[in-house]
Amino acid sequence: MHHRHWFVSSMAVASTVACLSLPGAASAQGNPAAYPAKPVTLILPLAAGGPVDVETRVYSTKLTEMTGQPFLVDYKLGAAGTIAGAYVAKAAPDGYTVLVVNGAFTTFPALYTNLSFDVLKDFAPVSLASKRGQLLLVSPSFPAKTYAEYIAYARANPGKINLGTTGAGSGTHLAGAWLHSATNTRVTFVHYKGTGPLLPDLMAGRIDVTVAAVPPTLQLIKSGKLRALAMMGDRRTSFLPDLPTVAEMGVPGYDYSGYTGFFAPGATPPALVARLNEVFVKAVKSPDVSSRLEADGNIMVGSTPAQFRQMLVTEAAVWRKVVDENGIKLEE
Repeated sequence: MHHRHWFVSSMAVASTVACLSLPGAASAQGNPAAYPAKPVTLILPLAAGGPVDVETRVYSTKLTEMTGQPFLVDYKLGAAGTIAGAYVAKAAPDGYTVLVVNGAFTTFPALYTNLSFDVLKDFAPVSLASKRGQLLLVSPSFPAKTYAEYIAYARANPGKINLGTTGAGSGTHLAGAWLHSATNTRVTFVHYKGTGPLLPDLMAGRIDVTVAAVPPTLQLIKSGKLRALAMMGDRRTSFLPDLPTVAEMGVPGYDYSGYTGFFAPGATPPALVARLNEVFVKAVKSPDVSSRLEADGNIMVGSTPAQFRQMLVTEAAVWRKVVDENGIKLEE
């Protein structure tokens, strides 16, 4: 009798332990409405202090406040973001490991031949959170005062314009290659290790042109240290409302924007992805978050998973074409 009592008690303990473990994967997958029932880790492939890090921390604070569960930021740096991608691709599809992506993510299939994951198959897009306007910027000493003059100058002087990038295969490199392919012009690319060393050389006229985000360059433009010729994204910015887009100026469909988005592992159940979308979009669109991030030059979006997926498919195809047409290879 005592033996049987021990067995029943053990079963009860085991059952209790099983129930206590439910707030993790099982409860979220079986009942997405219960999500989140434990801490969530946001995997960031970018270094602390940059615009995506700052934005992610605003979201993590809001998500923690909204849900009562900690949303923790974990940096997995290296290999241009592919280390973080590989980690999340293999993570449990339970909603508790979420990858934060930027615009570089859709360039991976075109640039890397040995990726350990498929950008379009091994992840479940959750939401495009925001976009960031990018600018075509020239040195104040550069002869062109407008975008039209710049293209005319480039046509008359093939290969003579030095375009500074933040590295071979970087977004600035690909955006510049796309623009000049589309306008049948040719420039010489000069690769830097980030915007830190690049912008002083641009202001001094040691290089002629670059592509850069609105927030870090706005004061340089207003003080006359740089000249903005066009918006590279699909819309004008409220910070420089008179500045036309490249698409407006004769390159239909051109849209190079920085962005921040969220991915779950690919096997995450659709109902759980929908719940993730609901939670994350609520944070993105909350008035305090929107006003804070819009002040930094972000355009708040908060898309559906389907909308985000379609954008990724379109972008991946664009970058494949740009890389192939321009023979772009990564520096070893």
